[in-house]
Amino acid sequence: MAKSVLIKNVVQAENIDALNRSFKYASADLDNGAVFGAGAISSAAGEGEVFTIAVPATGSLSGLWMAANPIDNIVTDAMGNEYKIDNKDPRNFTNKAGKVFSGIKPQVGDIITMTADGISGTADDYVVAANGATKLAFANEAGAGLTFKVLETTYITIASANAIGSQRVTAYKLECVNN
Repeated sequence: MAKSVLIKNVVQAENIDALNRSFKYASADLDNGAVFGAGAISSAAGEGEVFTIAVPATGSLSGLWMAANPIDNIVTDAMGNEYKIDNKDPRNFTNKAGKVFSGIKPQVGDIITMTADGISGTADDYVVAANGATKLAFANEAGAGLTFKVLETTYITIASANAIGSQRVTAYKLECVNN
């Protein structure tokens, strides 16, 4: 299964430290572009500024955060040893369950580009946070919570070991209009 690729085109979190936090989610892997609420501070030793995540729910779809970890292709062997590999395809990356990762808080006016794998449903005018899901969803109108307006359908060129011509991956340029 292909993983979502996120590009932070123009994002306020690049210049404002308070819009960046460290998170950990024990229940599942999270692709970059996944959205969630900031939960409690982790109780694990050495994780005093690491937050757990809360899956978005009706009534709590605003003030959300987004997984936006730098791509770090690390493979863990059966003994638990971790190795950094040289893999040029960012679709092979995910934020592993139980590992600390970086997140940003999208702000109105932020522009991102995300591959279609990071959004559920059929392409429409908006992308919104959905009840019970960390994956954004297409919608035909703006939502009351975290909402992105689709600016354009585009492509991200990704290095691939596949045949020539397979490097163009469908993506959407999105502008945050509510959070």
